[in-house]
Amino acid sequence: MVAMAVIGTVAVPSDAGLATQTIVTIQQQQIPVYPGILPAGLTLPSPGTTKEGHEYLVVRTAAGANAVVLVTVENGPLNLQYGAEKIGKDEQLKVNVGDFPTLAATGLHSAVELERTSTITGKRVAEITRIGRPGMASGSGFLAQDEDILSVLQGDNELVGRLGLKHRDLAIPLFHVWNLLLREYELGKLGRFKDDVGSYWYHGREIHLRSQQTKGFQESIFNDEIKGAFEIELWRELDVGEWEFLNEAYAHLRTAEREAMIGRLTRLRTGEMEPYYIMRYGFYEGHTEYRVDPIALAMTFGLKPLTEIEKAFPGELHRVLTNHFTARAKTQDEIKAKD
Repeated sequence: MVAMAVIGTVAVPSDAGLATQTIVTIQQQQIPVYPGILPAGLTLPSPGTTKEGHEYLVVRTAAGANAVVLVTVENGPLNLQYGAEKIGKDEQLKVNVGDFPTLAATGLHSAVELERTSTITGKRVAEITRIGRPGMASGSGFLAQDEDILSVLQGDNELVGRLGLKHRDLAIPLFHVWNLLLREYELGKLGRFKDDVGSYWYHGREIHLRSQQTKGFQESIFNDEIKGAFEIELWRELDVGEWEFLNEAYAHLRTAEREAMIGRLTRLRTGEMEPYYIMRYGFYEGHTEYRVDPIALAMTFGLKPLTEIEKAFPGELHRVLTNHFTARAKTQDEIKAKD
């Protein structure tokens, strides 16, 4: 069994069992929890933490009302029936300390550890790369054809470091989304092609949400319990200042190129596997249609202002968002050593 570290284990009340309407305390006010709604005109920070210790989001429902949904990132049971299997929070706090001790200790990978990695969760990296390519474990793949698992882990670790963030910082917003969907599903408010919650607020930005349930489960490319059954789309609009900044900073790009870059910065197509992958392995997928780029996560969720993101990648966002983490060719010495 691969050793795993559990991080963020400060004792807080579990969200489990709060599907029925209840009351929490936010800013000294008694607030009803979804499916209860907020009083008209009441503005609350989102994301936030209740006095009782629950993490929450403020959401907009299909009826146009605002509501508070509890979305605490925590380990929890697989307690919701989904076809023949069950879904739930499961191990949201786990980090793969056995393979990546520096990731567990610091929130970022060690380049030296990655270079020396030959197996992950007991599976050889060559096999993970093979089944991660398009048309193998999934049609779209988890890696582009010219990428391997280590080149992607190394490439994204560098991006996250340049942003001044940790992998955990980028996993948490996606866990909040997944926990929101779990709450809707538990309450019977999430159909296969219809969400009761169409948007939510995150650091002052309204993020739109659409999900679709699939008929089966996507298996993981690692030796773990992570599975996926949902397709999730997230997007937000740029504010006026962001539009002006990008139009000026990237005026040299053709309009279509600039619009494509903006789309990559503000739209994500993903699933519920990704936050577990990010937290546990620092894996955002390679350059496939389900990739959750760290830069796009930081931008969409407001983890960093656009000016700071641009400062980290001056004049090169359009390239950084599209360049593949091409697998490094092995030297003859490495090939001989392996033989």
